[in-house]
Amino acid sequence: MKFRNYLFSKNKKNTITLWRWICTRLLSLAIGAILIITSIIWLRYYIPSVLMKNKIPESERNELNFLIKDPTIDINRYHEIIDKWYGLEFSNPDFEFSDWALVISLVMASIPVIIFITLRAVRPLSKHISHLAEVARAVAKGNFGVKVETPGSVPIELNRLTEDLNLMSAQLARYDKELKASHVAIAHELRSPLTAAIGRLQGLIDGVFSPDADQHLMVMRQLQHLNHLVEDLHLLSLARAGELYLNYQKIAINDVVREKVSWLKPKLLELGVEVNIYGEKELMCYADHFRVGQVISILLDNALRYAAEGKIIDLTLLNVDNNILVNVRDYGNGVSDPFLEEMFLRFSRAETSRSRNSGGSGLGLSIADAICHAHHGSISVKKNEDGGLTFTVSLPKDNDANK
Repeated sequence: MKFRNYLFSKNKKNTITLWRWICTRLLSLAIGAILIITSIIWLRYYIPSVLMKNKIPESERNELNFLIKDPTIDINRYHEIIDKWYGLEFSNPDFEFSDWALVISLVMASIPVIIFITLRAVRPLSKHISHLAEVARAVAKGNFGVKVETPGSVPIELNRLTEDLNLMSAQLARYDKELKASHVAIAHELRSPLTAAIGRLQGLIDGVFSPDADQHLMVMRQLQHLNHLVEDLHLLSLARAGELYLNYQKIAINDVVREKVSWLKPKLLELGVEVNIYGEKELMCYADHFRVGQVISILLDNALRYAAEGKIIDLTLLNVDNNILVNVRDYGNGVSDPFLEEMFLRFSRAETSRSRNSGGSGLGLSIADAICHAHHGSISVKKNEDGGLTFTVSLPKDNDANK
């Protein structure tokens, strides 16, 4: 949808408020109407006066101009000249019928002009609101992603409303796309372990497999994987609904990081990966110890799963602007630019077969993102110039509402 007549330059930002917009137009219309009527009445008397003055002989005209400055010099002569050339009615102070007719005619003629000007003045506002209503109806019917271009001739409140509506439409389109993709992925992820467990149990029932401890353990692993997936989905649902419980306490981020690295030491030694911890010591903040540890574990596990070939993982702890930053840098092959924007979506995988074979469900980074936002923090990722990725976790040091 395009407003060809009302598009404004991208370099100019409208800052006119609705109250100022309405007042400006109403005052302009009122003052304009008064000026038009006044000008017409003035011309009604000025033009005949000028024409009549040109008809007066020069000698009498000069005498009249002199007496106009001070009629008391010769009041009789003054009225004599006026009555002679302008007529006796010119000195009549009464408001005659012709004068009333002139005023009424001017008012009647001004009404359609004022109406036309008013409609033209409010047309951008009316047209824009109509387009906003059309987009709102389209969004209500499920047609997400539609937008309204913002003209420059409407108040700032409508500009902001347009921006918010466009943002809402874009977010709904993204959520709808993610939801549809998630439904397919969830069905597949739940079906895989469930099908494996049912198949193994059916084999035990039919006598295909012997009912020993190994067979039971295989079934248990599939059920545990299924349970873990359901718990992850439940955590994401709670976080999205703002219902994720966090046990806030004063924790040392350094201790949390060292603890998670220690837990991974056997796997680090097995893969030959070295973990380096840099940065400030004794960084304290109010947060949930378990959930923050969960975020660190997810990022370390993600680095080992996809970037173990780099053999090095660097963790840097910083205190920046009353926020605790944890940078997790790997030296792997990285990911493509398009996927970089989708890494925190549910079930996102850069290499689907590899992540699934290594036990990943594609929910780890989504969970880390949800936990960080629940702490009123954030998580981001960027590609390094010399290879690999750097994830940055930002957590506020103080959470007064949760102390």
